[in-house]
Parts: sequence; C-alpha cells; structure tokens
Amino acid sequence: MSDPVLRLEIGENPAPRLDKALAAVAPEASALSRSRLGKLIESGSVTRENGEVVTGLKTRTFPGEVWLVAVGAPETVDAIPQDIPLTIIHEDADLIVIDKPAGMVVHPAPGAASGTLVNALLYHCAGSLSGIGGERRPGIVHRIDKNTTGLLVAAKSDRAHQGLASQFAAHTADRHYLAVVHGVPSQADPRLAGVSGVAFEASGVIRISGNIARHKTERKKMAVQANTGRHAITRLRVQQDFGGSAALVDCWLETGRTHQIRVHLAHAGHGLIGDPVYGGRRKLAMKSVSPQAVGLANAFQRQALHAATLGFVHPVSGRELAFTADLPQDMRDLVQSLAGA
Repeated sequence: MSDPVLRLEIGENPAPRLDKALAAVAPEASALSRSRLGKLIESGSVTRENGEVVTGLKTRTFPGEVWLVAVGAPETVDAIPQDIPLTIIHEDADLIVIDKPAGMVVHPAPGAASGTLVNALLYHCAGSLSGIGGERRPGIVHRIDKNTTGLLVAAKSDRAHQGLASQFAAHTADRHYLAVVHGVPSQADPRLAGVSGVAFEASGVIRISGNIARHKTERKKMAVQANTGRHAITRLRVQQDFGGSAALVDCWLETGRTHQIRVHLAHAGHGLIGDPVYGGRRKLAMKSVSPQAVGLANAFQRQALHAATLGFVHPVSGRELAFTADLPQDMRDLVQSLAGA
C-alpha cells in the first residue's frame, strides 16, 4: 500500500519559502509542523502536482499552486485501544461523528496519554481509522478543546481523511458553536466598534478578524497578533440576552485556529463564562439576573462552549450531511438560570 498523500493548495500572499508556505495551509489535524515539512521536503517526499520532486526549502511558491506531500506510512500507534463510552451521532464505513463530552482530550499528548478520543476510537473502530494523522492522531481531521463539548468527525479511511481535510482547509465545512459570554456583543456598542478587527454586518452579525499566534510571553496561550500568526475570522450573532449581564451567542468559523472562538471573543471584550485561560478571572456582575445565576456562572468549571452543528459533504458518497448536538446539561442549567427559568 502506498503512503498517504496530502494535497495542499497555496493560498494568497504565501511565505517566500516552501516549508513556510506549506505549513500555513496544512490542516491542523495533519500534524505537519514546519520542521516536519522541512524534513519531508529534503527527503524528496514533496512534489508539484505534475510529479516534479522539489527538495529545496527555499523554493518559491505562488498562489493557487498545488503540492503533494507523502506523509509516510502510519507508525505503530502509541495510544492503546480503550473501551470508553462514546456518543455516536453517525457512523458509516468511511467516517464517524461523535458528540464529545467535556474533559475528554482529542488525541494523546504529554500528560494525557490515555483516556482520549483517539483511545476510544481505536477500540470502537478496531483498526479501521485513517493513518494520515500519524501515530498519535489516527483519523483525526479537526479537533475541539478538552473542555469544549460537541460534534467532531473522524475519518475511518484515507480517502475520507483526504476529502474531509480538504473541506476543512477550504473552510467549506459548516461549523456553528454556542457560547455563553460575559456581556452582550452589540452593534450599538461604541467600545466594540473601536476594537481592532471588529466589523458589523447585516442581520446583527458581528465579524471578528485577527491573526492568531502563540502569546509572546505566556506560551500556553494564543493571542491576536497584528503582524504574525495565522489569519482567522469568526462571526457571531446574539441568540439570547440575559439582562445585559451575559449572552448566548451563535459563533461560526471561516477559519479554524487553536482556541479561535475563545481568543477572538476575549479580544472583543466578551470572553466566555468559565474560561480559565482567556476569561481574565472575570466575574459576572449582578444586573438583571438572579444571585443564583451569578453564583452558577462564576462557579462554572469550564469554558461555556459547545460545537452544536457540523455539516460537510460526505467525501466518498458526495451526500450533504448535517448534524446537531443539544447543549450538554451543565450549559442548559447555566442558560436556564441566566434566563430566570
């Protein structure tokens, strides 16, 4: 069997050298860092679409160019299969859609070698996961944070992995998240209008644009950076206003970067309730909500974020698929309390 091959299309304004340009467009789930791509280029594993092998890291690229990256045969998986219950929304021969609970890490990493979604999928799928993600990320096409709940699709075949990764890279997969945030984002708010990267669109939609990169001093955090990082756009619309103190918002992604919604909402001054990293230890003020609601919000144990809908074209059958997942119990309780129910 031949090695899995990723098809990467160069975007606008590419970096001046091949390894950087490919790293900028590689899907996050492919685990293709710039250093790994550099090694693949030098080893002859990267070709132009016409089959020309290129081994120079400083090779120039141009918008629209297509490059093929042979990522290597899957290595033996460090993670062991574990019989962990999964809430399966859909499954067929090529892919599986999961409603992930809070507290579950998607793939093994230092400090989380077991109990992950990958461990659970290895057991459930019994060897039928795509190997493109490498030894720690078999089948993983995208991810959501440990304490974010909701929908995630994994590939069971390399063909499905390629097709899904292409859709996520092209931003054609439809992903909506529900979040409970501090304050109420409003187009009538002059402070919000003055935040860099914030724009107001029709039908009450607020657009947040800002490159996301590693925080300059706190390396475990991401941040909006003006002249570095990866381009990111989040749109949102308020679903429910809780007396000006908080709001339930619908967020959807034009891009998919690490912690994107959490970083962009915090940048806009409306961080997620319960977010231990980007919340700034902010506490909910008692305005038009009950003391009980304030107490519940201030004691919330995770970022109040849920991947509520997921839509994409099935990479093998071509059918359009769309899935929804109800709010988990802790967020339902939070919303009902804030609403005075």
